[in-house]
Amino acid sequence: MGFNFINPESLGMPRGYANGVLTGPGDRLLFVAGQLGWNEQQKILSPDFVEQFDRALANVITVVEEAGGTPQRIARLVIYVTNKNDYRSRSREIGERYRARMGKHFPAMVLVEGKGLLEDDAKVEIEGTAVL
Repeated sequence: MGFNFINPESLGMPRGYANGVLTGPGDRLLFVAGQLGWNEQQKILSPDFVEQFDRALANVITVVEEAGGTPQRIARLVIYVTNKNDYRSRSREIGERYRARMGKHFPAMVLVEGKGLLEDDAKVEIEGTAVL
């Protein structure tokens, strides 16, 4: 079971993500619901964007690990934010937090800006798909 990362030359080399991820036969998919930057009591830990990103990613990884996977088995992440400029302006800090949890594993990713998330204090929500 391994990934083949699909990055056509005609699209240019992506930075920090893969254009596509092809899995092998016999793989099982785990769909991880959107995770917020909250704790076990479902309380947002911090109003800080980077802190929320870090905890939301950690929560995605927790679900993957509970199912028997590792962060390197995550094939796709969808990141929802309430303000894409927060993401852009703090991308260096976000990258540091990301690499601390995921290493140099960059799955297919998308960033979506929306008016709001289910929890009023949430600034980031991350969902994922893992291959186990």
